[in-house]
Amino acid sequence: MQLQETYKDSGLEIVGVAASEHAPTAEEARTEVEAWLADKFPNLNYRIAFDHTGEMNELWMTASLSFGIPTAFVVDRDGHIAFIGHAGQLDDVLPKVLNGSWRTSDEAKAADLERIAKGQHYARESALIKPITAKLWPAMQAEDWTTALAAAEELVAVAPDNLNFRRAHATLLLHKMRDMQTGLPVMRQLVRDAIGTKSEPWMAMAMELLFDPAKDNSHLPHAERFAMGKELAEQILVLNPPHGNGRKYASYAPVAQYYYEIGNKEHAIELVELGLNSVDHPEPMPDNLKSFYVPRLLQALANCTGEKACYGDFCVVPQNEAPETVKAQPPEEET
Repeated sequence: MQLQETYKDSGLEIVGVAASEHAPTAEEARTEVEAWLADKFPNLNYRIAFDHTGEMNELWMTASLSFGIPTAFVVDRDGHIAFIGHAGQLDDVLPKVLNGSWRTSDEAKAADLERIAKGQHYARESALIKPITAKLWPAMQAEDWTTALAAAEELVAVAPDNLNFRRAHATLLLHKMRDMQTGLPVMRQLVRDAIGTKSEPWMAMAMELLFDPAKDNSHLPHAERFAMGKELAEQILVLNPPHGNGRKYASYAPVAQYYYEIGNKEHAIELVELGLNSVDHPEPMPDNLKSFYVPRLLQALANCTGEKACYGDFCVVPQNEAPETVKAQPPEEET
């Protein structure tokens, strides 16, 4: 909306495309999109196109080796696709496309080469991954941990930088099979890698494997669990400090659980409250993210206070032990 307003007098016309909406019929999917837009963006200043046939994904996304959402396609005045990439790059790219300097520039050529190389790598990796994930998730649902572990090990070998595969591998060893001899070295390496990447999502994932507020982790060796938790908690708070402006909803729940368990209840409650305060600030969180992260923050708060905790329609009670269930994966975010 800001880009459309900024460049409307320069000839820019933005069109958003809803191409991945799932519903039994196209009409139901369209209705859901329209309702969501009316609720979230009543003053929308550009048009939204709708595709329920899969053509946009096939002819634009797949054809251009683009696999992430959102992807922006900039079509210049001559009808050529001048840029394909993440929408976050448009602030830098759009002025150059509009003044005609982008398409033939070395910068544009380099960006295209990098995009194609990454896309080809992702396509090759996806071809290897697809048949293995077809074994992993059904095995997880069936609680066939041996089959699931074999698939998880294959996936980690193919895609060691995939956060979800690393999570599944460690979860199986530590929480499903409770194989500490094999699982602890895997967990130690995961912690080292998470800290080495300086990535908050990776550290939050590792921290949750050790200090999930909704799970009893007492079967994990105490000294190792708390040593790894201390290192991760400190690194997360360096990356996203309590006094900073960063969103805290994704990582502060397991960090708060750690501080609660070492006896620093006051600090734990402070962290949870900061996490909850970041849910809809500075802008509203999408409902799918809210339904994933808010219950985890509330669980940490309820554990700390010993009382029922609520946020809007979400409420939880104190819980020291949770049933062993296959946990939903968090919604995808650009990192």
